[in-house]
Amino acid sequence: MTNTVQIRRALLSVSDKTGLVALGTALAARGVELLSTGGSAATLRDAGLTVKDVADITEFPEMMDGRVKTLHPRVHGGLLALRDNEDHVAAMDEHGIGPIDLLVVNLYPFEETVAKGADYDTCIENIDIGGPAMIRAAAKNHGFVATVVDVQDYDALLAELEANDGGTTYAFRQNLAQIAYARTGAYDAAVSTWMAGAIGNDAPRRRVFAGEIAQGLRYGENPHQSAAFYTDGTSRKGVATATQLQGKELSYNNINDTDAAFELVSEFPAEDGPAVAIIKHANPCGVAKGDTVLDAYQSAFNCDSTSAFGGIIALNQPLDGPTAEEISKIFTEVVIAPSIDDDARAVFAPKKNVRLLETGGLPDTRAAITSYRQVAGGLLVQDKDAGFIGMDDLKVVTKRAPTEEEMRDLLFAWKVAKHVKSNAIVYVKDGATVGVGAGQMSRVDSCRIAARKAEDMAETLGLETPLTKGSVVASDAFFPFADGLLTAAAAGATAVIQPGGSMRDDDVIAAADEAGLAMVMTGMRHFRH
Repeated sequence: MTNTVQIRRALLSVSDKTGLVALGTALAARGVELLSTGGSAATLRDAGLTVKDVADITEFPEMMDGRVKTLHPRVHGGLLALRDNEDHVAAMDEHGIGPIDLLVVNLYPFEETVAKGADYDTCIENIDIGGPAMIRAAAKNHGFVATVVDVQDYDALLAELEANDGGTTYAFRQNLAQIAYARTGAYDAAVSTWMAGAIGNDAPRRRVFAGEIAQGLRYGENPHQSAAFYTDGTSRKGVATATQLQGKELSYNNINDTDAAFELVSEFPAEDGPAVAIIKHANPCGVAKGDTVLDAYQSAFNCDSTSAFGGIIALNQPLDGPTAEEISKIFTEVVIAPSIDDDARAVFAPKKNVRLLETGGLPDTRAAITSYRQVAGGLLVQDKDAGFIGMDDLKVVTKRAPTEEEMRDLLFAWKVAKHVKSNAIVYVKDGATVGVGAGQMSRVDSCRIAARKAEDMAETLGLETPLTKGSVVASDAFFPFADGLLTAAAAGATAVIQPGGSMRDDDVIAAADEAGLAMVMTGMRHFRH
């Protein structure tokens, strides 16, 4: 296999003109002949560079609004010809096809067009045809052709040419070819995914997934597992799009838990007041609203101060200095907020291991996005749980209706329960969780664990009564029997929110009436596995 190939002729045709002039100038300085098209050619000429139009090579003008310009044997033959194959060389000589040693192409901005909410026809017009065709041809022939599809690889290309006296090595071209095919694959994935949505096909025959590397990770959930973090190209506010202001690199578990924390706290719009969520192992150990961010943090912390150690803290409003001072009293892995003021940054500056993330806003938790989970031999695909229940959606099923205060806490508890692993039980009082039971095989066990943790925390706070006394309770799914409900009542809960739908609903309602509980049903389940 040919190793080093000298770059004598290059075709540059890019939508993103970033770095194009510098690249063209560096190539021209090495005596490389530059071929180009349309706007790229104009940009290079404006910089004083000599450029030959592809139309002059093909002897065909660009036509059909630029849809046809590079789809020609004198382009693809120059990219695909095997230089060590006598028949290929003879065909090139016979038909006037010159070899192309370097292809630099980035594609029409289809993903960006979709992200801007463009209409169907505009999105269609931004599907690149000639670009992917050239990229695939050049990448296939990487034995002789270098293919560059990302602006960030320009410097690496120039360094390679410098190191090899104007040539590229086979290993370098192999690496570029892999990047090129990944780019065209991701591009096609974006087109097919958008089109499925545009035509209302919720379960297309083939579904393609693509991501772009954000960072390599030291390991996955455990040190013996390799891992990496990829972004999906969407602009949803959160851990993938946040700016890290300080701290060590995020780990696999940090990313997973931080996502869980910020998605939960985003259930509470900033305009409705400060809210704070503290997460440990993707489950909340404390969530609260307050008059100030500091009040909300303190109430969330007081739900389970033991579990909060080494946790993830998410805020729905800017992090200020006083709150940062309070947070800094214990070890915290990550703090994520829409913004972090200078006083808060100064508080955390000496704590180099604390990761501070600034998101610039909250995501729309009701937006329809797709989630994926791998199973052996396949993928489970579903809409992310964007289910929302408001006051008007609740059905009072007991003789006693909740008070206004109970109703506020019930809706708060319901939002939190959506983010707790099933079977989920959440006790809430005065806009703060006071007990969380997560991930148990039995719903009654979740009720008991949450109540027991509330008793322990009351003891820590020096209180004589459990925190669950006078609370409300949310269950992410129906109570199959009355035992879980009665356990919550014994813990001091006075009102219940649950989906309903059990064949024993009547028995559970009767038990609630007998215990003097108010109960509302949502008709919506929030399993989280």
